[in-house]
Amino acid sequence: MPRVKTRGSLFGLLIWTVSIALTLVGCGQGGQDAGSAQSTPSSGETKRIAVVTPYMANATTKLVIDLFVQEAEAKGWEVSVTDTAGDFNKLVSAIQDAVAQRVDAIVLGMGDPGQMTKGLEEAQKANIPVFGIDAGVAPGVLANVTSDNTALGTMSAEDLVERIGGKGNVIMFTHDPHPGVNARARAAEDVFAKYPEIKVIEKKHINVPGPVDNARKITQDLLTAYPQQGSIAGIWAAWDEPALGATQALEAAGRTEVVVVGVDGTDFAKAEIDKGGPFKSTVEQDWPGIAKKTAELIEAYFRGQRPDQQVYTLPGKLITAEASQ
Repeated sequence: MPRVKTRGSLFGLLIWTVSIALTLVGCGQGGQDAGSAQSTPSSGETKRIAVVTPYMANATTKLVIDLFVQEAEAKGWEVSVTDTAGDFNKLVSAIQDAVAQRVDAIVLGMGDPGQMTKGLEEAQKANIPVFGIDAGVAPGVLANVTSDNTALGTMSAEDLVERIGGKGNVIMFTHDPHPGVNARARAAEDVFAKYPEIKVIEKKHINVPGPVDNARKITQDLLTAYPQQGSIAGIWAAWDEPALGATQALEAAGRTEVVVVGVDGTDFAKAEIDKGGPFKSTVEQDWPGIAKKTAELIEAYFRGQRPDQQVYTLPGKLITAEASQ
């Protein structure tokens, strides 16, 4: 009897030992899986996107960034937005901060990447991809999604030329630090140069922030400098906000014979066009499409697919009161 009792105890001890060993093996395998996940942080972790912009005060910049944030959050990403209010030195610092925070991607919300070289270099060294929304191309920018800005400038300028009968004095409102605006302005100048009776008498830089107020003040000064009816045939604005400021000044001065055209297709521009005043047309940009394409490129990058080109362009559409009738 004692011998039988001893065997039972030994057998029970053996079963208990095997159970513990199997449990430890299971725990060890679980630990190995966690280690594999840590070796590829992107799998299973929430992606963090840093959007940096100098132009959040601009209506269309805010619109397209808001649209991008919606696209990104729908994919489960966390998005931060930093606005430097036109300060490019702070913009570089914002990029550096994003690099230090080890975000998964950086998005430039407009602005000239040529003025962000130091920040872009640091992003490259950290292997953090940088994408542009209506920004520009430069070393360190993986892809820029924008409108065909040359076509936008051409369309708006051709519409102005047609409305003023191919002759008269024209004023241009632009903003060279923005690559897209710069491209539109060059395209518009090329159109005006084809008409010997059209003369660009003034080309004015519009400040951002505050483009509406700045354009209104500049237009008031220009109306003083050119007081005669007909001395200004048209105002070409590279985007809608200065076009709105010019329109306000023209209406206040009773100079509604001057034709104003813009670019962007904002709701306020469409409302002004429908009123039948000086603001005659705008070229609408596909902001939802730009935001969506940017998010798709970033998502593809996270899956290991790099963009197959550096610039992606979407077409614009001319908006006029006549076309809406």
